[in-house]
Amino acid sequence: MARLRIGFLHPGEMGVSLAATARRAGHEALWASEGRGAATLARATEHGLQDAGTLVALCARSDIVVSICPPHAAEAVAEAVADCGYRGTYVDANAISPARLARIAATLAAAGAEVVDGGVIGGPAWEAGTWLYLSGGRATEVAEAFAAGPLAVGVVGPEIGAASALKMVYAARTKGTTALLLAVLGTAERLGVRAALEAQWERDEAGSAAAAGERARRVTRKAWRFAGEMDEIAATFAAAGLPDGIHAAAAELYRRLARFKDAGELPELDVVLAALAPEGEHE
Repeated sequence: MARLRIGFLHPGEMGVSLAATARRAGHEALWASEGRGAATLARATEHGLQDAGTLVALCARSDIVVSICPPHAAEAVAEAVADCGYRGTYVDANAISPARLARIAATLAAAGAEVVDGGVIGGPAWEAGTWLYLSGGRATEVAEAFAAGPLAVGVVGPEIGAASALKMVYAARTKGTTALLLAVLGTAERLGVRAALEAQWERDEAGSAAAAGERARRVTRKAWRFAGEMDEIAATFAAAGLPDGIHAAAAELYRRLARFKDAGELPELDVVLAALAPEGEHE
């Protein structure tokens, strides 16, 4: 495959790992430092991304542009790229609903670009086990650009929205059940029966109570981001004619934990459960 120049928008932990995968396959990885913080600069420098400076310059130099950002920002990022007159391949790898992806595709198509739908399942792609699913007319071409591993790549089909749909229903179970666990623990705490509940869990399966508590603590690192993802999943369910309330509630639970975004150490479980209280009840 010819050497490509691939631009990565706002490379956080996930984005920079995708960039490293592309570089491993022999491609150039670009980013734009304009308006970005010191942490992003440090990540990009560490992993050999070339700084194009501005979004306009990145779009002018890139054969492929990859967007991987918080769900709420996906459309604004796409619109900014469209405003640059980008006419290459735009990979939207954000955790968004198929309907939002369709709006993005229409925006980019009007500017002359072709959109490939993407969905990442798993953590940052430093080790095997993370999958990038793609759909759209150029999905196979994009998949080849990330074929060096350890990231695994799968093409869902030619339809825009298929990769996003797969991401939505997968995360609906994984992150949705974590939100349910938070609700269970929070309710048990407020009703004074958490110790009894954990004791019963231990009778059912040794170690399960501690595992549940650790899961609730660890999700605080990404809760601020998961809230928007739950909104997208709720919209996906509603569009499919299914109840959306489960994941609308999950979004609210994650929003209540957004305060832990920049916390250094994981909060203790008691602190996490206290944060789930309605606004106005926190100490």
